[in-house]
Amino acid sequence: SPELKDALLRRMLPPNNESITKISREEGISEQTLRNWRDKARKEGYAAPGTDAVPDDWRTQDKFLVVVETASMNETELAEYARKKGLYIEQIKAWEDACMNANGGIAKEASRLNRELKDSEKERRKLEKELQRK
Repeated sequence: SPELKDALLRRMLPPNNESITKISREEGISEQTLRNWRDKARKEGYAAPGTDAVPDDWRTQDKFLVVVETASMNETELAEYARKKGLYIEQIKAWEDACMNANGGIAKEASRLNRELKDSEKERRKLEKELQRK
């Protein structure tokens, strides 16, 4: 039933993070079915770590979902969210900082490579002209 599924998802998701194996044994539902439900919840945008890992060991995608979910929250809402998810506000803020700075290095490297490519192209044209002249 949908109510059972929701209850089991709540057990699998933070802050409970119960293991799928444990829930499977207790409820008599296959581990694969439980994994499918958890993965579907992930695709629907719920932060759902795949293991019993501590929050700092969560997948990058799950951390990003937490950052997105909390982006518009005030301090009170954020504190309540963190408590429900078994997180610290400092963790969420650190993840937010990491997200904000994630593409900085990539953008700089892409810009540098682009300049190098343009310079190489100019050099190639110059050498081609010189070859034609000779």
